[in-house]
Amino acid sequence: MVRCILSIIISVAIVTVGVIYENIFIHNAFDNFHTMLYNVEEKLQNENATTEDIYAVQKFWLSKKRILHAFIPHTEIKEIDLWISEAIIYTKNKNYKEAEGKIEVCLELSEQIPNNFKIKFENLF
Repeated sequence: MVRCILSIIISVAIVTVGVIYENIFIHNAFDNFHTMLYNVEEKLQNENATTEDIYAVQKFWLSKKRILHAFIPHTEIKEIDLWISEAIIYTKNKNYKEAEGKIEVCLELSEQIPNNFKIKFENLF
């Protein structure tokens, strides 16, 4: 009987630690990503962004998405991949307004996706 109760307590503790780690990792990754996107958006507004600026954002995203695949749906990751790639192409073509629009979508996604993983009533059920 004591073993059974101890096993349940240990299992709950492991799951709780996992949920907390997941939450912290997702929010930290997206906070950093959001900051990078915001900086690039400012450069695009001033029309002095280069493809290297957006490549740096993409490189950061690619490093984080390898781990994020374990936590969030692949479709959400694919959306961000697509928008960043389009921003790179538009920046290469000096179409800063279109590139800025793509980055704005990424900014919105970087705010909304982590909210889907917060420990809130609507996310539990």
